[in-house]
Amino acid sequence: MDFTGEERIAAPRDAVWAALNDPEIMRGCIPGCQNIERLSPDTFEATIKVKFSLLSATFHGLLMLSNVDAPRRYTLSAEGKGGLAGFARGSADVMLEDAGAETVLHYRARAELGGKLAQLGGRLLDSTSQRLAEGFFSDFNAAVVAKMAAD
Repeated sequence: MDFTGEERIAAPRDAVWAALNDPEIMRGCIPGCQNIERLSPDTFEATIKVKFSLLSATFHGLLMLSNVDAPRRYTLSAEGKGGLAGFARGSADVMLEDAGAETVLHYRARAELGGKLAQLGGRLLDSTSQRLAEGFFSDFNAAVVAKMAAD
């Protein structure tokens, strides 16, 4: 499943880029994120609980940054195992564009699920994945604006 979107953030690109690389901000914005820890400059370990209709799963896995062109773009890839529920794998290409005093964050995301999760049906998985992505970017927008106001 693939989906795209954008968020207009009332902050300069450097501030948005810094937030995209801040584990504490990411933890607060990733829906269901219970823990995130930086292992290296481009690798994080995370635990994320996700509910898909009647089935919920806690995924343990890695988030990896690649194609980094600071402060313009990167690819965030994730892979996690959710025990009996199956696995989740995905990536998001994130691009930041200056728009005056604001930044437009463009994203293109892809997700793949396996195991019991894959048996739930494509339409349900698509809508849940889209909802999670939109929730992340909306919460991220609010977190960046709040951080800018506090600084």
